[in-house]
Amino acid sequence: MKGLLVVVDMQRDFIDGSLGTKEAQHIVPKVAERVRSGREAGEEIVFTLDTHREDYLETLEGRKLPVEHCLKGTEGWQLCKELTGAEGRQFEKGTFGSLELMRYAAAGGYDQVELIGLCTDICVISNAMLIKAAMPQTRICVRADCCAGVTPESHENALKAMEMCQIEII
Repeated sequence: MKGLLVVVDMQRDFIDGSLGTKEAQHIVPKVAERVRSGREAGEEIVFTLDTHREDYLETLEGRKLPVEHCLKGTEGWQLCKELTGAEGRQFEKGTFGSLELMRYAAAGGYDQVELIGLCTDICVISNAMLIKAAMPQTRICVRADCCAGVTPESHENALKAMEMCQIEII
């Protein structure tokens, strides 16, 4: 089986930086272990990076969420230290979902695409829905214990929404 593991936005600003949460901190060891086991199993592993520029506060997102985060080149933009050295293609994205990742996954001939990371209720769900739309006959799944949302409630709501759209929650 040809599998793709998508690690969504496991960046310092979302873990212990400007938008960090204890729930995000809690999943870091699980995500690092899943990446290690995926590599050992021969899965392809890719990473998304929420990527903003110095003009972030002037963007629509910045006006709705006026907290600078994941500014390209800053420490907060970097993957968490537990994933340092993890090899894999990276997709920089200036918004919640990546059309480039969606096209990459659709062209890859994968039997399964699994998503893990942050935030369940924003970027994980956005990327899962894009990939599901591009690959409706492919098993798309989200590993719940390797994800965290902005709040525990919004995490659960996002999992339920994805499940309703035939994205498997594991």
